[in-house]
Amino acid sequence: MNSPLTGTVALVAGATRGAGRQIAVQLGAAGATVYATGRTTRERRSEMGRPETIEETAELVTAAGGTGIAVAVDHLDPEQVRALVERIDAEQGRLDVLVNDVWGGDPLITWEKPVWEQPLDAGFRMLRLAVDTHIITSHFALPLMIRNPGGLVVEVGDGTKEHNDREYRLSVFYDLAKVSVNRLGFSQAHELAPHGCTAVSLTPGWLRSEAMLDHYGVTEATWRDAAKTEPHFVMSETPALVGRAVAALAADPDRARWNGQSLDSGGLAQVYGFTDVDGSRPHWARYYEEVVKPGKPADPDGYR
Repeated sequence: MNSPLTGTVALVAGATRGAGRQIAVQLGAAGATVYATGRTTRERRSEMGRPETIEETAELVTAAGGTGIAVAVDHLDPEQVRALVERIDAEQGRLDVLVNDVWGGDPLITWEKPVWEQPLDAGFRMLRLAVDTHIITSHFALPLMIRNPGGLVVEVGDGTKEHNDREYRLSVFYDLAKVSVNRLGFSQAHELAPHGCTAVSLTPGWLRSEAMLDHYGVTEATWRDAAKTEPHFVMSETPALVGRAVAALAADPDRARWNGQSLDSGGLAQVYGFTDVDGSRPHWARYYEEVVKPGKPADPDGYR
């Protein structure tokens, strides 16, 4: 088995489900030890109200070939994050990969309403979940990472910088959250470069997360049925694709060439040669520009 990340220690903050879960799993499949954090455990659910747990994620990491370690953490609580990093230091003595994937803002979004019609409490809570959690985690984790050159920080968001700079994301709070995550990748890149470490922002495409499959009433086996009501769903991808993108970045000895850049999973699939779990190579950015935005009929040929 090819295990290019054997000996690598990773923290995936926000690994309960979706992109975070599969980023943890794919890092494990490459041999990494992965600390999978989140708020939903087998004993307690977060405000998301979903059944996926961090224990399940850790078990999937181990089953994939790595070592999964579940730690319940609210990344808005600095003391919980401090304790997490101190534990990683005590147990591993290093941190090589930090993935800031904390989100949990979906129930708080009010779509297509101007800011004066938005509930402020929900909007500011969403920003705290999307931005403050990432900053708090980096604040405590990066001093451990910079002890050794070569570390990687991945800020996971929604939309590349190029996309988010020109497209309004249908809510002022959501728009600000996603632009901020792109900028965090850029700003941390400047701070980490003198220490020989790399930071990027990374977006998946239209993610077939557990919640999205539930929304359309389909499973991973039947997901194409959703395209009957939403034709552009043909460009969707499993969370494994963005997981493989992070694993490819972490295994790349020349990862510093990406420092400060805004990347997407489909683009990295073309560069590194990996595919989604079904063998496809979705590239949402290209599909959006050439099919969705011009209003052409949905057609996955050439994109999958």
